[in-house]
Amino acid sequence: MSEIKTATVSQINNYIKRILDNNSILNNVWVKGEISNFKHHYSGHMYITLKDENSVLKAVMFRGENKSLTFEPKDGMKVLARGRVGVYEASGAYQLYIEEMQQDGIGDLYAAFERLKKKLSAEGIFDEEHKKPIPAFPEKIGVCTATTGAAVRDIINVITRRFPYCEIIIYPTIVQGENAAASIVSGIEYFNSSKSADVIIAGRGGGSIEDLWAFNEEMVARAIYNSQIPIISAVGHETDFTIADFAADLRAPTPSAAAEIAVPSSVELYSRLSMLDNKLLKSVSSAIERRRLILDSLRLKSPKEIIGEYSMKTDALVQSLENSLNVKLINCRRELSQLAGALNAMSPLAVLERGYAVAVADDGHILKKAACLKSGTEFNLKLNDGEKRCRAI
Repeated sequence: MSEIKTATVSQINNYIKRILDNNSILNNVWVKGEISNFKHHYSGHMYITLKDENSVLKAVMFRGENKSLTFEPKDGMKVLARGRVGVYEASGAYQLYIEEMQQDGIGDLYAAFERLKKKLSAEGIFDEEHKKPIPAFPEKIGVCTATTGAAVRDIINVITRRFPYCEIIIYPTIVQGENAAASIVSGIEYFNSSKSADVIIAGRGGGSIEDLWAFNEEMVARAIYNSQIPIISAVGHETDFTIADFAADLRAPTPSAAAEIAVPSSVELYSRLSMLDNKLLKSVSSAIERRRLILDSLRLKSPKEIIGEYSMKTDALVQSLENSLNVKLINCRRELSQLAGALNAMSPLAVLERGYAVAVADDGHILKKAACLKSGTEFNLKLNDGEKRCRAI
């Protein structure tokens, strides 16, 4: 048997690389496609998947080339990319090394998204007045998601940790592909018809716009709107929104966040209850003490004791009244004495007592001047101890 000629993996990849590198067509080619799975690496390089209706092509645009871009690439954006097709030897995968990229309009999926969003918004599907409140203490939580993957595990772990008293009911749901929208609607309708949940979490983990497209379907939005049970959307994408997010009663950025919103924290509840219990105990103790003091002051007394207390109060009031009257009488007497002294000082009698006399005419007026007394005129002379009849000479 002749010896078998072999080649290493590296030799094969290197050989294919040389073939592609020497192909004049693939060395400088324009490719038209729609961006998907776009990632801007911290190194500055951009990793892209270009796709059309039938195929996908991996691509990379290094930091040196993408600095000249006049737009921010985004999933769903249609672009024209110029570059060379080559092989990345380490993985054996061929890709487009982009040197130049231009926008070629908005992707079909994004255009469909905007059309449906505008239509449902005009119908009032997204209006706040239709949003139902999320129950504070749900007993049962319905979950519409795939039974495999991180989303369902995250939801179960968070709810179990935060509020283990709540029952979790999983409705196995297809969340990606052709039948995904109908599967999501079926789960929502099941929980409504069976009334087996207080709140529903509908969602999945993150992905490209194609992966999440089931949550942009009109039938899903209408099922959420028509649900009698409040729904939290939990599609794993922090920045972008789906139609389901707008229609839901509450939007959570991730399945884990939805689980935290859906149930309270039992640790926080216990802490709050403990604080309220201590506050109530202090309030009751204070109220009891206040009433005890009131009872002590109102303890029952015998009629004799009560009469004796009132009698003593009466005696005290009488004594106080007598004291007040005595003080008032003394003050009045003192004031009267002062007034009498002042009046006496002004009395004509006091003047007469000092040896003076007053001449009074027959008509009673006082004769103050000698000219008033003509010779032979009779008048009365008032002295301290009486009067004498006199005649002027």
